[in-house]
Amino acid sequence: MEAIDPAYGTTTLLLMAAGAVALLLFLIMKVKLHAFVSLVLVSVVTALVVGFPLADIPDVLMFGFADTIGSVALLVAFGVMLGRLLEVTGGAQVLADTLITRFGEHRAPLALGVAALIFGFPIFFDAGLVVFLPIILTVARRFGGSLLLYALPAAGAFAAMHAIVPPHPGPVAATEVLGGEIGTTLLVGLPVVVVAWYVGVLLVSRFLGARVMVSLPDAVFGEVRDGRGRSEGERADESDAQRLGDRPPSFGTVLGLLLVPLVLISFDTVLNTLITAGVIDEGTDWAEFLALLGFTPVALMITVITAILVLGRPRTSMERVGKIVDSALGPICSIILITGAGGMFGGVLELSGIGAALSGSLSGLGISLIVQAFLIATLLRVAQGSATVALTTASGLIAGAAGDANLSDFRLALLVVAIAAGATVLSHVNDSGFWLVSRFFGMDVKTTLRTWTVMETTLGLSAFLIALGLWVVT
Repeated sequence: MEAIDPAYGTTTLLLMAAGAVALLLFLIMKVKLHAFVSLVLVSVVTALVVGFPLADIPDVLMFGFADTIGSVALLVAFGVMLGRLLEVTGGAQVLADTLITRFGEHRAPLALGVAALIFGFPIFFDAGLVVFLPIILTVARRFGGSLLLYALPAAGAFAAMHAIVPPHPGPVAATEVLGGEIGTTLLVGLPVVVVAWYVGVLLVSRFLGARVMVSLPDAVFGEVRDGRGRSEGERADESDAQRLGDRPPSFGTVLGLLLVPLVLISFDTVLNTLITAGVIDEGTDWAEFLALLGFTPVALMITVITAILVLGRPRTSMERVGKIVDSALGPICSIILITGAGGMFGGVLELSGIGAALSGSLSGLGISLIVQAFLIATLLRVAQGSATVALTTASGLIAGAAGDANLSDFRLALLVVAIAAGATVLSHVNDSGFWLVSRFFGMDVKTTLRTWTVMETTLGLSAFLIALGLWVVT
């Protein structure tokens, strides 16, 4: 759908956006209305207030909802299936034990973050998070303390790679729009991500984890407790015949399973980069087949089937395996619906023209191009929620000025980093990723704002300050 021509000035649109967010927070935090209901209700009210034609409002609501839920539902479903199999067969414990042994007990969060940085190179944020979730929970269960100590370093690593480093779609699109070189953006983005992650995520997660206690969620993988505090898996494990963890897989087997989606998804992302760069002709049959295998839901489906054959079937019957993966699906329905509703709210704000009005008013200010890029992306991020939309829209808005400035490829890469940094900060209730993190880690809205939003902001600010410093000295 196309955005409507706003009937209000920038100030009025900004007040409308702020009012919508305030109403949403009030309904969820004070009224205690369910987040899914609150998001849909506020989306409808916002669409009415902004002035969408009544006949168009259903399509407006479905624009963000369908797009978000279509991409998230399959990823989350296959991800939790894989996570459940890794958990009940002892695979997650094996991987956690090996990582902790290699890095040391006191550096467990560092180990998780480094692994997530590596796996996050081709894997999108949401897909990487669901694959890593059982490992995060296993390490947190072993060492105790706040879940934030272990969850934020890994989740922040995936978020940083997804926002800043090609071949992810946001930085690739921004580089293309600005006329830069993807290879240069990659070479510049990688060290920036590593430093920004260490400063803005790992160190901040230690600070937050020491002050905010987030207990381990019990129901993410379907572990409904009985009256004696046992999960379904624990009750099943009491039978010797059904104890799947008696023969845990090797570290190599678990690592190989996690590499399956990494390799398959890299087919799609790397091939898209090569096609965009003109190295491979678009429409080549073998490239399209590999791209299909690398389509994230297909890659995760193949990984789940592989896990069933490698982890599940050698240890128990297919009927038992079916029950294991089925038990993982029920608890994630709420996650999927809330995430989709968050996309609905973001879509309404996007189509309302709020983001365009804000960025248009700022683009004429006489400030440094890299600062302007960061601020425009930040306003777009706050206004409509999607980091990818903020990144691609902001790059389009400053492309003319960047072209007039005749910048080098290095400076164009720094612009991409600055835009990505602005598109990362201040994740809040109109961001579907906010809800994904909130529900996966069992945090309420207030806690998620105090932790995830703060960490995303420090991550984005760290990346921007690095880019700004490099901009000044070059």
